[in-house]
Amino acid sequence: MDNTGSAMDRRIERPRIDRRWRWIAAAVGLVALLLIGWRLIPSSGSADVAAADIETGTVTRDRFEDYLPVRATVAPNVTTFVGAVSGGQVEKLLVQDGTAVTEGQPLATLLNPSLKLDVLTREAEIAGQLGTLSGDELALEKSRLDRSNETSSASYDLIKARRDLSIRQQLHDQGFLSDQGVKSYQEEAAYQQKRLAQLQSGQSREDRTADLQASRLADTRARLTSNLDAVRAGLDALIVKAPVAGRLTNFTIQPGQMLKAGDQVGQVDSEGSWKLVADVDEYYLGRVAVGQRAAGDNGLSLTVTKVLPAVSNGRFRIELGFVGAPPKGLNRGQTADIRVTLGSAREALLAPVGGWLDAGNSAFVLDADGRHARRRAIRTGTRNPEQVEILSGLQPGDRIVTSNTAAYDKSGILNIR
Repeated sequence: MDNTGSAMDRRIERPRIDRRWRWIAAAVGLVALLLIGWRLIPSSGSADVAAADIETGTVTRDRFEDYLPVRATVAPNVTTFVGAVSGGQVEKLLVQDGTAVTEGQPLATLLNPSLKLDVLTREAEIAGQLGTLSGDELALEKSRLDRSNETSSASYDLIKARRDLSIRQQLHDQGFLSDQGVKSYQEEAAYQQKRLAQLQSGQSREDRTADLQASRLADTRARLTSNLDAVRAGLDALIVKAPVAGRLTNFTIQPGQMLKAGDQVGQVDSEGSWKLVADVDEYYLGRVAVGQRAAGDNGLSLTVTKVLPAVSNGRFRIELGFVGAPPKGLNRGQTADIRVTLGSAREALLAPVGGWLDAGNSAFVLDADGRHARRRAIRTGTRNPEQVEILSGLQPGDRIVTSNTAAYDKSGILNIR
């Protein structure tokens, strides 16, 4: 008997695997790897984007309201600036900032000793010239009076000479007086008549000269008087006055402060007369025009009264006036939400507004499965804050990427993961 147990050992044969199945498994694995690689590697001209990083919207045909919403601020309809006519040191404030003032009301007084001395000196000079002028006018009037008296005396002498001649002529006719006795009276009457004619002729010429001289003196007096008023107004300029009636604002000067001529010291706002001002995006510069209607809360009705086309920081300013009386209780700086009507409502193909509009005349349109978005050329029209009019390139029901796609400006396809 063999105690080693070798007789009980048996060799176990391993099952043989057909090499064909090995090749099939390897091919399937390779295809799977290729498919995975194709899915993971973007194709040329495409870009991958996470679904959570984009927003989408649907193109619809609906009613389009062409309007512009703005946040408007209440402002005075007329603002008049208050300036210092003359320089000086603020001596005294007569009113406080925010006070209702009347036209010409004193607001503050200024000190300027040199100006005061100059005004007094010039005033004395002009007063002296006016005194000399008065003397010339008096001399001219005295010359007229003397000439008139002389003419009146000659006229009286002529009357007297003619009366004496008449008496002597009657005596001569009655034979009481000779021809020689009458002749001297005839000569006297003729002399007085000639003398009066000469005086009257001279008076006429002198009157014309005197009238011209009087006119010149009157012009000189008017000019000197005007200069005197202007000089005296130099002292009045040391009183800062309200140019118009209204509400005084920005009046912040203090006693002792030095002011130069022309310095602005405040402004007067029209009281109870208001307008609205609003800053608008430059996109609407060619679409906002004077006369367009606008509406606000609580039935507020307005119209665009002014468009200021200067663009600053991408915005321009418009002014709106109230249709009818403005509401009560308005205050400077108060704000209101306003909708400016740019055009009539109409049916249109619409898409949601968003950052996608910055990409220009194209949009990414999603496939039916929502896994790809392909760039498509489009043309847009007018827009409001919520919708944009689509003129071509899209159809109702199209879904588009509405978020900003500027980072994919060189891609034609977005692979949405």
